[in-house]
Amino acid sequence: MKRVSFAEFGGPDVLRLVDAEEPHAGPGQIRIAVRAAGVNPVDWRFREGQFQKTHPIELPAGVGLDASGVVDEIGAGVEEVKVGDHVFGEGTGTYAEFAVLSAWARMPEGLTFEEAAGYPSVVETALRIIRQVGVQPGERLLVSGASGGVGSAVLQIARDRGITVTGTAGAANQDYLRGLGALATTYGQGWVERVRQLGPVDAALDLAGSGVIRELVELTGDPQKVVSIADLTAPDHGVRFSGVAGSMPDALAEAAGLISRGRLHIPVEKSYSLADAAAAHIDSQAGHTRGRRVIVI
Repeated sequence: MKRVSFAEFGGPDVLRLVDAEEPHAGPGQIRIAVRAAGVNPVDWRFREGQFQKTHPIELPAGVGLDASGVVDEIGAGVEEVKVGDHVFGEGTGTYAEFAVLSAWARMPEGLTFEEAAGYPSVVETALRIIRQVGVQPGERLLVSGASGGVGSAVLQIARDRGITVTGTAGAANQDYLRGLGALATTYGQGWVERVRQLGPVDAALDLAGSGVIRELVELTGDPQKVVSIADLTAPDHGVRFSGVAGSMPDALAEAAGLISRGRLHIPVEKSYSLADAAAAHIDSQAGHTRGRRVIVI
């Protein structure tokens, strides 16, 4: 099969489209013929070697965690799916023609493979950090860097729970945030005052890692009411850095329910081929994403 791989840590240029042995499903796993794979910041962080101290990987390594596709092999002990089912979920080396998933759910009716591949990690992250920051119905949540995949999920999940959201993003994404039910303002000079004018902030999430931790603590008045998924210096300010995933099966089940009820939709901003994985990483690292980027097989 074809897969995207890297044999050394570095920039997007280390990615190669190579021939590789097909993986096979072990106990409690399934294998899918991949139709699309989600592009996440964690993918290029692994490629750069940022997690070698905490989550070391051996080289050469595949790329990608999220995928959607058609079940074509079932491991021992798996009974809830059958060959031919359309699923989305999380595994390893998903930028490939075949991938093994360790967590999955059936795709909701009406969802395309491209759309489905964009949900797993971002919804798990959104659910986890909303829980960790402790924001309650009736309170106001500030989301810094709100227009990407995780931000899109946070805004909609929070709205479904009765939480008011203020989101910051670039000028081009203001209407997008408002369309998701958020109060929106731009980042840049004067952003703290613009946020204050929209109302008091009970809790805040840093999704972009743009050096705003100090200001988020100032706005909430409590470092315990701020969580970051992007700024490794957050603990220096007494702020929790959330880098450890929770229960993906539970997150996928909740995502499927929200999608089926029409309460969650994350658009695909751009699709790429396997051969263009480096371009997908370049665009992901540049930021300013509206929704999700996916690799289409």
